[in-house]
Amino acid sequence: MSYAEYIKLIDDLLLDGKTTGENQSEAMFNYGKLNRQRMHRLEKTVLINENLREKLQNNKRKMIWLIITEGWCGDAAQNIPSIEKIASESDLIETRYVLRDENLELMDAYLTNNARSIPKLIALDAETLQELGVWGPRPQIAMEYFYEMKAQNLEKPQMMENLQRWYNADKNQAIQDEFVFLLSEWTEIKEKSAGK
Repeated sequence: MSYAEYIKLIDDLLLDGKTTGENQSEAMFNYGKLNRQRMHRLEKTVLINENLREKLQNNKRKMIWLIITEGWCGDAAQNIPSIEKIASESDLIETRYVLRDENLELMDAYLTNNARSIPKLIALDAETLQELGVWGPRPQIAMEYFYEMKAQNLEKPQMMENLQRWYNADKNQAIQDEFVFLLSEWTEIKEKSAGK
């Protein structure tokens, strides 16, 4: 589904007191509602930095970015608006969204330390569908912070609160820095395969 279809699905479910996925508990609904508010704010405030904009304007490869996600996921809420803004800077990049819990076979091919962590972006060549690379579920610096907190045996609610504070302070710069590097890597593959 497109980003607009993904957002409409989330919004329609929230109107019915639901979220995506099989777990329809009050807690999951509340996560979905809070995360939709975060996405709405980020859709308005994320600004692409010049370094990344230049990299996107120089991109010559048509790509499909397939994103595995769910409406209740906090990391998805923080990163997907940035991913969508990044992709929208290039006419050669199309985003498509699939729900994790409806696509477990696909999700299980892209585990993070044996966990079904989302969001997960799979970059594909639009013409050959060759896999170019994978990103997710959060920027590398946030992953390292997460593992630090895990090693300290922090409770999950405290870890999630700390990660939220990290995202607020970062202002979507870590993900943009990573995509500058990733776009170089994914373009380089094309140049090698083209015999340049």
